[in-house]
Amino acid sequence: MELKDQAEPMTLARKLGEVPHLSGLLRRIARTSGAGGRVAEWLMKVAIQRGASHYRRDFDSSLPPDSPLISSEEIGIALCLGELPYSLDQLRVASQLLTSPQTDAGQLCRLAIQERCEPVLWHIAKTAERFAPELEPWAAIRRKLPLRQVPRTEALPHWTRLVSHTGISSRGGGPRTDWLCRHE
Repeated sequence: MELKDQAEPMTLARKLGEVPHLSGLLRRIARTSGAGGRVAEWLMKVAIQRGASHYRRDFDSSLPPDSPLISSEEIGIALCLGELPYSLDQLRVASQLLTSPQTDAGQLCRLAIQERCEPVLWHIAKTAERFAPELEPWAAIRRKLPLRQVPRTEALPHWTRLVSHTGISSRGGGPRTDWLCRHE
């Protein structure tokens, strides 16, 4: 197969109709964590360890351990980067990791603008408004983060993928929808 015949990998940016931004943050995280080319897998592992437990799974034991030099805000934003291979799981894990009173909304806004992932955060924040309007950092994101439009948004997670939705319970309760928050 010729080089020109190889398909470009599908990225979130391409799904949104944008050109992928090459992230300095992602390169710093890959270097600092020691994950190198396996940085996307490392980000998922660490986000789940830090409290995005709804998405718990097994990871290769050879992945480097968590690094205290990398903030949860940086991990969450990195999971939303357009240059990474397209994965709805990454966006859902980012949403749960960042849903915490410990999350610094100001830092999140700065990183989102720097790394060109404002549309992803806006999508999560607008979805959170429907189920938990006062929930931080999403209420602050809606107040502080400028909206940057993208050509397409259907690649972003459906609301049902960001919540826990129960049916009618055996104890007689009706259905319930709860926003997935980080377990701390």
